[in-house]
Amino acid sequence: MSEAAVPRVEAFTRFLLDCVKNTPNVTRVQTLQEAGVACYPYGLAIQLADSEVRWQVTWQLADGERHGHPAAEVDGEPAAWEETDVQDGGEEWLAAVIGRSRSPRVARVDRWSTRDADRPDRVGVTVFFHNGARAFVRFLGYSGGAR
Repeated sequence: MSEAAVPRVEAFTRFLLDCVKNTPNVTRVQTLQEAGVACYPYGLAIQLADSEVRWQVTWQLADGERHGHPAAEVDGEPAAWEETDVQDGGEEWLAAVIGRSRSPRVARVDRWSTRDADRPDRVGVTVFFHNGARAFVRFLGYSGGAR
């Protein structure tokens, strides 16, 4: 299958899965589909020591970009990020996992809870790419274990 035929959101979900699976304290990571979650086409189910956390992934094309055509891949300075000791699979942890990848295609990672202080219920990250595209990774919740 050509890269043009693979939806960008699917490619980003695979990238995110690779980042997460190499993170300490993660015992299993799979796509939401593999985990039996059918209501969200893209996302991850991440098993930590005492619970599973689920994240939905959506995508916004860059201005002028069209589905079915190869993406304009633009490399630049990797996103600045903050290391964290938090290992709960939450927003701060996820932002650090993405930042740690040092991907030259990722320009910036914004945490929703720090951006929208008046909306503490909005938990997730927006990943900005150097080509103008964005990925939105929304927290769906924990299962098992108390949080």
